[in-house]
Amino acid sequence: MSQPSTLGQASHGIRISAVSKMYAGTSQPAVNDVSLDIAPGEFMTFLGPSGSGKTTMLSMIAGFVALTAGRIETDGRDISRLKPHKRDLGVVFQHYALFPHMTVARNIAFPLQQRSVPKAEIAARVRAALELVRLEQYADRLPRQLSGGQQQRVALARAVVYQPRALLLDEPLGALDKKLRDQLQREIARMHRELGMTFIFVTHDQEEALTLSDRIAVFNEGRIEQVGPPAELYERPATLFVAEFLGESNVFAGVADGQLAVVRPERLELSSRADAVPAGHPQRPALVTDIVYVGNHHRIGLRFADGTSGCAMRVSGAPLPAAPGESVIASWTPAHHSLVADSTTTRTEHQSPVGIG
Repeated sequence: MSQPSTLGQASHGIRISAVSKMYAGTSQPAVNDVSLDIAPGEFMTFLGPSGSGKTTMLSMIAGFVALTAGRIETDGRDISRLKPHKRDLGVVFQHYALFPHMTVARNIAFPLQQRSVPKAEIAARVRAALELVRLEQYADRLPRQLSGGQQQRVALARAVVYQPRALLLDEPLGALDKKLRDQLQREIARMHRELGMTFIFVTHDQEEALTLSDRIAVFNEGRIEQVGPPAELYERPATLFVAEFLGESNVFAGVADGQLAVVRPERLELSSRADAVPAGHPQRPALVTDIVYVGNHHRIGLRFADGTSGCAMRVSGAPLPAAPGESVIASWTPAHHSLVADSTTTRTEHQSPVGIG
């Protein structure tokens, strides 16, 4: 499908420079000295657990929350102190916030009317927006006559119809069931391709972030732990927090001085004998604790000799290396592990920003 010409526009970048937010009555900043460049047309995802600072950062970009320190720019223009409606940014929330008394078409037209766009242009842009979200036949319906997924499509159309500099999405799929969520993920990815617009997407869902993003910024306790393409973050986590938050990991001490080796479950080989492990491959004895069928693969639970737990994965249909209660030797190719700094306290205290663009 070609890009709707009436919605097409140049892409815009966003620069976040040393931004912090301290709320009154708190001892720790919600966002702590974050710097990040978001390229024009990029799909950037802010990923992290609740309270990590990702939503606060998005709210500061949108203008809903005031900065304590720092600067936010779009194409070199400082927007840090502008009111939200002066920033020219589209925003989509988890809750659709549609006007219940307006039809779909009138909901989408509303931001154009507020900007005094001529009627003929409003009609053309609304048609293009409806085509973009594939709701042409629903133009005259009220929000209550739509499903949750359809309402979210209307919210997306309303957010892009006035050609904002970027689209900010704050957990927009959180209220949907898995099937609808998966469907809307594909629709959002398609919209991004067709519009070429800068998207900033907030989620706590790791799979969603890996599926949608050009790059992911992983937030933890107000800072960015690591930023990079999905495959880089998954295959080469820079900190233990990133490794453990972005999917399951096996963590081994003693592979390198002062560092831990992180091995993803699908990279872990299981053998019945130590002499079956290729020379030069690190190995650890383990006990199979359980095997769970998860559709396209089996998850093999492990308990290692030092008492730590882990897991391996095998594609469904492949032979299983052992049964629960049996001993195995876990090993891996050295190229398939990432080395991260050990922590003397907890595994979530790696806070230094890594790889900020």
